[in-house]
Amino acid sequence: MNSKHFTPAVTIREVAEDAGVSVMTVSNVLRGRGRVGEETRRRVLEAVARQGYRPNLTARALVERKAPTLALMLSCITNPFYPEFTLAANLSALKYERHLLVCNTDHEPDRGTSFLQQVAGSLSDGVLVANYGGLPIEELRALQQRGIPVVISVWELPDEPPGIPCVTFDSKGAAKLAVRHLVELGHRRIGAIIGSRKNGIHSARYAGYQEVMRETKIRRLASDERFTEDSFDDGYRAATDLLSSRPDLTAIFVSNDLPALGVLNAASDLGYSVPHDLSVVSITDIVPARQSRPGLTTVAIPTAELAEKGIGLLIDLMNGRATETTVIHTSAPKLVIRGSTAAPASISN
Repeated sequence: MNSKHFTPAVTIREVAEDAGVSVMTVSNVLRGRGRVGEETRRRVLEAVARQGYRPNLTARALVERKAPTLALMLSCITNPFYPEFTLAANLSALKYERHLLVCNTDHEPDRGTSFLQQVAGSLSDGVLVANYGGLPIEELRALQQRGIPVVISVWELPDEPPGIPCVTFDSKGAAKLAVRHLVELGHRRIGAIIGSRKNGIHSARYAGYQEVMRETKIRRLASDERFTEDSFDDGYRAATDLLSSRPDLTAIFVSNDLPALGVLNAASDLGYSVPHDLSVVSITDIVPARQSRPGLTTVAIPTAELAEKGIGLLIDLMNGRATETTVIHTSAPKLVIRGSTAAPASISN
């Protein structure tokens, strides 16, 4: 059996001995501090390269009381939106020479609470929360009151800030774009599948749907609506139930892409041809929405911008350039038309 051999980590003292300087001089060179001559700097950097030295970031954080990391809290890493958000947030953090510690609460508040207690203010200088990370807003406010910088991104209620610095987008406007698209195609029998409770995280999207239906005087029945969880399987089940009881619907507005992809599968299994028999429109524009067949018509939200501005706001908050009431708005959502929507058959034929 082959055994693995591990080389002990090189210490800063060993680098100093190799370069013939003090430990403090090596530290100053690596941090870009103090007055160090060019010849000495060259010897230190050559010794660092020769020894393969890597700084102990945890030890540095304890000594300097400044962590090299930022914490990111997500509620469900299996939702394709969050990996896209995390990638953009990480790239933004790297520009500030920071790394991300990611916590997936999996909708378990206790898990998020434990993460914050262990990480916030010690291993990380601040916390970026996507949506609200599955935690009560009050708990995030309490963390802020302890002096820990906290920012919420993907906040969906621009007119109702959470009392915590946030980055927001017009989720109600996104829903209105989606539903108006169906109306403009000629649909008048429009159902809705909302990936939360009525007053839950998608409440503004539901309000946008309601507003367009009122404005256009299209009859809206409670039997045309389903409230479920924000997942593929729940979207599938909700659509199966809705279409089985209301087979006359010609279109469905879904509050998020992931359940909308479940709707496409349910429609196919029930014998509907999308978009000839049924149009489906949604919100977000995750990668699978572009890969589905037919492609999912959706309203794209500025995912990368939400992540980048969230990191930027967190850095500003940590440096005293933002306050607890700072609200940053992102660019407007945009309708992306793909193959899942078309005029109803009664008009197109």
